[in-house]
Amino acid sequence: MSIKADSRHLYLQVIDEIKRDIENGSYKAKQKLPSEFELAKNLGVSRATLREALRILEEDNVVTRRHGVGTFVNQKPMFSSGIEQLTSVTDMIEQFGKNPGSYYLSTDIVDPTEEERITFSPKNIKTLAMIERVRTADDHPVVFCIDKVPEGYIPLDQLKNEDSLFKLMEEHANKRVTYAVTYIEPISYHERIYKILNCNPEQPLLLLKQMHYTEDDEPVLYSSNYFRSDVFSFYVLRKRL
Repeated sequence: MSIKADSRHLYLQVIDEIKRDIENGSYKAKQKLPSEFELAKNLGVSRATLREALRILEEDNVVTRRHGVGTFVNQKPMFSSGIEQLTSVTDMIEQFGKNPGSYYLSTDIVDPTEEERITFSPKNIKTLAMIERVRTADDHPVVFCIDKVPEGYIPLDQLKNEDSLFKLMEEHANKRVTYAVTYIEPISYHERIYKILNCNPEQPLLLLKQMHYTEDDEPVLYSSNYFRSDVFSFYVLRKRL
């Protein structure tokens, strides 16, 4: 089908056409798209135009291109959430009708790195409790979490799989998290984490680095959460001032 009747740039038309074909089921998740030659011919555009469209679709995590193999449709994220509000992973999973769960991989007392000392400043941190766990949705691993808190804020010997770290810290140390500063980074292959989350090696992860603060601006919890990008997507609501 030719799409040249549209007045917009051709590559934008190609992007919309491929997205429509994915939405209507013509191309299914993990399915390989036709070759560039076939797609360009079917759409009535040059291969250069098609490649530009596929490049943008890959940046938007709609498809994955494997050199020498082809282009594949990515699975649509199961959970899509704004990050303006500080919502727990448990709440996020429940909102989409899935059963949340978790299991602990390790707990330990560690010395803070110089970066972590700076991150927790002005508090003088001598030791940190480090907690590694996996969050699940309907028993499928979807998030790998590394949480670090000042030693003594959370009773490590009393942790249970269903525990909320926010709630434990509030009950045990009277520290209530009210806000967080978050940075998002794409992460490529990491052997241990990919194995734990059962990820496709070519599927990137979304790393959310968050420092959590109390109402008095005290830094109390530093988290590194690795989300499967084929399961989660995040957005930010921006308003014009």
